[in-house]
Amino acid sequence: MPMAVRNRRFTADEYQRMGETGILSPDDRVELIDGEVLAMTPIGPRHAASVDRATRVFVTHVSGDEAIVRVQGPVRLSSYTEPEPDVVLLRPRADFYGSAHPGPADVLLVVEVADSSIDFDRDVKAYVYAQSGVPEYWLVDLTEDRVVRYTLPAEGAYQLIEPLSPDVRVAPGRLPRCLVRAGDLLP
Repeated sequence: MPMAVRNRRFTADEYQRMGETGILSPDDRVELIDGEVLAMTPIGPRHAASVDRATRVFVTHVSGDEAIVRVQGPVRLSSYTEPEPDVVLLRPRADFYGSAHPGPADVLLVVEVADSSIDFDRDVKAYVYAQSGVPEYWLVDLTEDRVVRYTLPAEGAYQLIEPLSPDVRVAPGRLPRCLVRAGDLLP
């Protein structure tokens, strides 16, 4: 008799315990998406440079009372999803999220840098962030040397998707004083 095979989804708590017990090592480049532990692509020099640029841009344009700039740290979007965005701007909190990972309500902006992972970041990650209600997602697309801004999440999709010219100055919707030049995020 045929038997249906099902994947077993892991919760974010189980995923964290995998790290605590050594099943996942600190060197493993993985993240939890919809209950699946997914291997992330290696970070190349252009990707690393772009993350460093974005970090510098946001650290210099955002004051500490406006946002916390987190680099490649976890964000718990649901019981089954805990990605590690390249850069995320979070609502300020006195403990810097030392007691728990930030959730969707804490996120002001997510920035992902993509080269070999462009399809995943554009299709899967954008869906995951929109589904969770993350208000704004910027995709630094190294395959096209451009920044794409995603806003207005509704029903698992961003309703407004805008490619940004490198010379345009733009501020995240929740941080209107953080006016940055899109091209400054590109290597």
